[in-house]
Amino acid sequence: MAGSSRARRVAKELADIEADAKVSNITAQPADSTGDLTHLKACIPGPPGTPYEGGKFIVDVNIPTEYPFRPPIMKFDTKVWHPNISSQTGAICLDTLSTAWSPVLTIKSTLLSLQSLFESPEPKDPQDAEVARMMMDDPDAFNKKAHEWAANHAGAPRNPKFQSVKPRTIATAPQTVDDSRYQGYNKDLIGRFVSMGFDLDRVVEAFVFFGIDKNDGMDYVLEEAYMGDITARLLGEP
Repeated sequence: MAGSSRARRVAKELADIEADAKVSNITAQPADSTGDLTHLKACIPGPPGTPYEGGKFIVDVNIPTEYPFRPPIMKFDTKVWHPNISSQTGAICLDTLSTAWSPVLTIKSTLLSLQSLFESPEPKDPQDAEVARMMMDDPDAFNKKAHEWAANHAGAPRNPKFQSVKPRTIATAPQTVDDSRYQGYNKDLIGRFVSMGFDLDRVVEAFVFFGIDKNDGMDYVLEEAYMGDITARLLGEP
């Protein structure tokens, strides 16, 4: 019965998205020909006035069993240069998809929130630290690279406003990690910050600076306040 109720709700939401598509230009439909309503593909247009303008960005949407009491699981299939979207995996940092989710929200409202993220990036709450640093340190270079990716990966029309300078590419070489560098902290705990693009040694230094509990090397969930303090320090904020 619960599965049937979820399917009816998703079907209605998809119909609402289709009915409004001429206005929003957002689309969503089952990912394959089986009509499975638990796996969708959505398309979000890049908003006017942004480096993403005119691009078509594909979002992978998985509907969990507990929907709508748990949020849909979304990630970008299209490569995006944006501080709140992983340039490697397409993972998204958006409150609506986690702590701010409510059963009254919908797939459409969440996709609209993603589109708004293109207009109002949040570099101080990053999913991709490298992109966030570029946006804060050199906004012009960020805009040019974001537009270059939108043109190359999302089919956005070239805009001379964003093409005058070719941005610098930062390359990182793989490295073997010495366990002693973790200074007793759990690798997965430290790794959650390293995966956002921060240097391992700087992450450990920040943990030590704030006196984060080593918890005998066991993994655990950091308090939100500590998460913010550590991220701010890694981003070089006072």
